[in-house]
Amino acid sequence: MITKTVRGFAPAALTVLPLLAATPAHAHAGVLTLSEGIQQLPLAAESREGYKRTSFKHWVDADHDSCNTRAEVLISESRIPATIEAGCRVTAGEWYSYYDGVTVTAPGGLDIDHMVPLAEAWDSGASQWTAARREAYANDLGARRSLVAVTAKTNRSKADQDPSTWLPPLADARCTYAADWVSTKLRWGLTIDAPEADALDAIAETCGNTTIEYEPASDA
Repeated sequence: MITKTVRGFAPAALTVLPLLAATPAHAHAGVLTLSEGIQQLPLAAESREGYKRTSFKHWVDADHDSCNTRAEVLISESRIPATIEAGCRVTAGEWYSYYDGVTVTAPGGLDIDHMVPLAEAWDSGASQWTAARREAYANDLGARRSLVAVTAKTNRSKADQDPSTWLPPLADARCTYAADWVSTKLRWGLTIDAPEADALDAIAETCGNTTIEYEPASDA
């Protein structure tokens, strides 16, 4: 069995935080109210022209430790120490799928969801990126909700939809989801279209003092 610590945060951590007073330090860290975060996203029409999933190389082993990105997320988000066999094959653990409130103990029942789907990222600016930046996006272990382990059922229901057409089935998860979506788009400098903005604004109105926190992704 392999013991491994990754990503440097508690498995159950979320990006919804208590409201913090605006200070220069917080601004540097990228802490905003959810409504402010939505307003920070550039509004632009989307285009899927030229999109191919293979344009985003994913589930790589970036640090060459035998654990690919999927395994890293499973290990990090398990609420108990994950069971890891030879070749970094994760065989057991305990995961909370926050989209639908389901606890899973067999990793085969989980997908690793790109918070902002690859196709949506392409539509929103990634079509102009280098292949290296798209790979970095698709394997982003530097932010705790860029990638999230959820039930395969909910991930496949979501597919490549944005919040104007899909939200988590668990109503209590929607403020967290909106915060995670907006923080991911801000982290990667992606745009937002009008229906998406309207949907997020409507969610934000129900979310009280929800805040988001993000760090801009490094260039690749």
